[in-house]
Amino acid sequence: MSEMKTLEQAIEQVLELATKQGAQADVIASSGESFSLKADQGELAEYKVTASQVIGVRVIKDDHVAISYSESLEPESLEQMVSQALTNASYTKKDPLQKIRAEGLTIRTEQPEIFQEDTATPEQKIELALSLEGRIREKPLAKSAPYNGYSENSSITLLGNTLGTRCSHQERTFSCYTTALIDHNGKQAMHIAASVARRFDGLSPDKIINDAYEMADALLEGEPVATGSYAVVFAQDCLNEVLGAFGSVFSGESAKRGINPWRDKVGEQVASPLLTLKDVAYMENGHAIKAFDGEGFATGDTSLIEDGKLIGLLHNSATAAHFGVKPTANAGRSAKGTLSVSSRHDVISAGSSSEAEVTAGEYLELVELQGVHSGADAISGEFSFGASGFLCRDGKRIRPVRGITVAGNFYKMIKEVDAVGNTVIPNYDGRFFAPMIRFARLSVAGK
Repeated sequence: MSEMKTLEQAIEQVLELATKQGAQADVIASSGESFSLKADQGELAEYKVTASQVIGVRVIKDDHVAISYSESLEPESLEQMVSQALTNASYTKKDPLQKIRAEGLTIRTEQPEIFQEDTATPEQKIELALSLEGRIREKPLAKSAPYNGYSENSSITLLGNTLGTRCSHQERTFSCYTTALIDHNGKQAMHIAASVARRFDGLSPDKIINDAYEMADALLEGEPVATGSYAVVFAQDCLNEVLGAFGSVFSGESAKRGINPWRDKVGEQVASPLLTLKDVAYMENGHAIKAFDGEGFATGDTSLIEDGKLIGLLHNSATAAHFGVKPTANAGRSAKGTLSVSSRHDVISAGSSSEAEVTAGEYLELVELQGVHSGADAISGEFSFGASGFLCRDGKRIRPVRGITVAGNFYKMIKEVDAVGNTVIPNYDGRFFAPMIRFARLSVAGK
């Protein structure tokens, strides 16, 4: 019997058991396989093959909600799982907002590019893993590549509920990463680079090897700049990291819990008029493509900020019911998890400025950040984190910068934008898309 069919039968059994107990339910079943390699001193230090499967149920009975999961699909295990969920529900506080609402939907993720045949041989993958370390070590100033690896993951996710909804999703991802550690004249610098693709031959090992080494080399002689206020341009992944630290401002769940500063600001100006941000279901070469959300509703695009104005928040059906708004099909839930809110592709729209306009004058280009999430307060907006990069003038790097602390207030920062570039590009893992953005001023503690 195929793996897909086995999961489908398990879901049907669980839904039948829940229905017999007078409960509504939705079930998520998933299985996956992963393969990873790491190299050390020219030899494989890790060769790991793993497989997993899990099924989880959310039951709702008399407004009581609970979950339970099992890593076994045996009938006895599924019976025990449903029984445990119902027992758990009897002890939970009533939550009338959580209901099974996706009725009679049949949804399958149809984009063929997210699950492509793997034609690479094990020998090719081993050769790649060894080269990620070996080619860094061959570089003139490189001491080692302390962190490196190759991995691939394939997974199947199925969802079903007692209202007849049935959804399926299948994807495969390949990734590799490496670091370059340079030790020269008593100074050290290290940089990591990574590549993610839907096919083995879509990976860019040459690029990440060169990027890791060249950036570490470029930063080696970095020193702090003078303490003061600077215009800042974040490298793509750094910008994603900063925005991610404050991503809860778009969550209907955090708003429902009363910890979202933008809870009552829908329709108000919260950012620079130059900024427009959307949550997008499908992006070409995106890695968050999925046709349905954690409740079984079809995914779509959701406008969050338009010309600086907050248009709305991301919602599952429960948070939408709480605020009396339309759901955005952004329910998050795994087989082991409770209902939440999650985003897909975060996309900042292109602006009207050329690269030359964005990089005019003096500014800091920040390419590495340290301690972003630990140094960010999503409620107050205050942040402080370590950073490395370059002091730039008119698009040219003047000198490397290290050992600085960047501080500011996120809610003020996104209102003070000098320019937004006219070309949108993805970050390394294909989940964040944005143009170059120049922020007017951030406080920098240096020398």
